[in-house]
Amino acid sequence: MAAVLALALTASSAGAVIVVQRSIGGVKLQMTKAQVRAKLGRPMRVRVGSNEFGTFVEKVYRCATVTFQSGDRVTAVRTTSPLERTARDVGVGSTAAQLRAGVRDVRCRNAPGFKYCAMGKFLPGRIVTEFRLRNGRVSAVIIGFVID
Repeated sequence: MAAVLALALTASSAGAVIVVQRSIGGVKLQMTKAQVRAKLGRPMRVRVGSNEFGTFVEKVYRCATVTFQSGDRVTAVRTTSPLERTARDVGVGSTAAQLRAGVRDVRCRNAPGFKYCAMGKFLPGRIVTEFRLRNGRVSAVIIGFVID
């Protein structure tokens, strides 16, 4: 029984991948809504709202939230699931030390109310991967375009 469970966990996590600066769980930036649905299926819930950049749609799946800001293409993808990991086994639950050791060129900073480590340049149109930290551990991973 334990062997079957271990095999099931290995098989289910095999596709749970964070590719820094590119994708989470197979959802890549710039994918269309149809491509995301083909990849992840029907979302658990959909949230529509507006902000200073226009209307956005967030589709919430089991292991990721996909954002479409002002259009039909993915502008950000976020996970709070410990099942999503980088090739070097960094993800939600990793310590700050594990993050710095496992993600090349990551830079850590304090922001009002939280700490984060990121890759990429915070310039309009550029891609950034952000690892949010809470109590010294990764609490969320976000890959997205910088809008402003």
